Amino acid sequence: QVQLAESGGGLAQAGDSLRLSCAASGRTVSSLTMGWFRQAPGKERDFVAAIKWRDTTYYVESVKGRFTISRDNAKNTVYLQMSSLKPEDTAVYYCAAGPAYREWSSRDSRTYDYWGQGTQVTVSS
Repeated sequence: QVQLAESGGGLAQAGDSLRLSCAASGRTVSSLTMGWFRQAPGKERDFVAAIKWRDTTYYVESVKGRFTISRDNAKNTVYLQMSSLKPEDTAVYYCAAGPAYREWSSRDSRTYDYWGQGTQVTVSS
């Protein structure tokens, strides 16, 4: 079992930065595929970013160059640094964990077995 707890969400203005944290327990993040997804009101949960066991990272096109996913193995925590925020980034952000190898892409929610409760990010224009 893996428990995930997100933090760091809040209110921001367009152009601001926020850093989301996902503290994991039960397994070490270095052995897992870790991902961030987001769900805007009335929309499906969408992939944002992922980091795999060799620190290979993946991003949805709309956040490339603005968001950075990283992990601190000593703290067993994964981060999502968000810069140049836009109103369309407003959503509940979820951290997710899955095995290092899965038949699906790290962009696919089926890769992930464990999910956090989510943290709200609201960006005003």
